[in-house]
Amino acid sequence: MAVKIRLTRHGKKAYSFFHIVVADTRAPRDGRYIEQIGSYNPNTNPATIVLDSDKALAWLNVGAQTTITARRILSYEGVLLRKHLQKGVAKGALTQEQADAKFAAWKAEKDAKIVAKKEGLSKEAAAKVAAATEAEAKVNQERAEALAKKKAEAEEAARAAAEAAAAEKAAEEAAAAAAEETAENPEA
Repeated sequence: MAVKIRLTRHGKKAYSFFHIVVADTRAPRDGRYIEQIGSYNPNTNPATIVLDSDKALAWLNVGAQTTITARRILSYEGVLLRKHLQKGVAKGALTQEQADAKFAAWKAEKDAKIVAKKEGLSKEAAAKVAAATEAEAKVNQERAEALAKKKAEAEEAARAAAEAAAAEKAAEEAAAAAAEETAENPEA
């Protein structure tokens, strides 16, 4: 029986996640499997991978083949590097301690890259929020200035209208006083 390490799809439409399984090659993609060894969620950034690397390594050592995507996931998690180092130990090129040290150094470097990416993403998100807040404050300030300008123009217009009304009233009073004076003194 040929065995493959592959992914089975789960989740809803346009938001899928995958189980990493060991299955007979003749079984359908989402059908029967021999053993589930992990999960892969590409919807997060960076993608979330939960993998039992010891089981994956055991299945690779007994001849299980991988699909392209499963191979990339196993490589990302270091399972293929461990298999390679174990071959070196079996051939006598390395001791087990040297292989473990190489794997630990690789894993530490990989973890540091992942942490740096997460920190970069969180800093980028914080910068976006700060920029949006700053832009919103700028727009609010411009609106407040425009509203103050409009209010000042309305007050100026009201003041000018009041002055014009006062001038008109004064002119009417002057005309009325002149008319009264002419009425009292018709000879002039």
